[in-house]
Amino acid sequence: MMKRSPILPEPQPTLGEVHIDIERCKGCELCIDYCPVDVLVMAAEYNVKGYHYPETTNEDCITCQSCFVICPEFAIFATPIKSTQTSPAVGAPA
Repeated sequence: MMKRSPILPEPQPTLGEVHIDIERCKGCELCIDYCPVDVLVMAAEYNVKGYHYPETTNEDCITCQSCFVICPEFAIFATPIKSTQTSPAVGAPA
């Protein structure tokens, strides 16, 4: 039996920017454990509550929102980075 290929190709991941509310974080490290591209590490500094908080190590975020979904304090989320490339308008001559 032949394996069926997808009708549409899998879309490329959208690069994103991680936003962290440092003062809400309680240092549970769940966001770090669940990040599929290992963008987050614990900072050496403390917030005002005395907890280490996550910080980004690189710009490889794929905007999967795993950090947002797993964070019990809602202290982290990602937003897509606007692409600088312009795509031709639909119906425009090539």
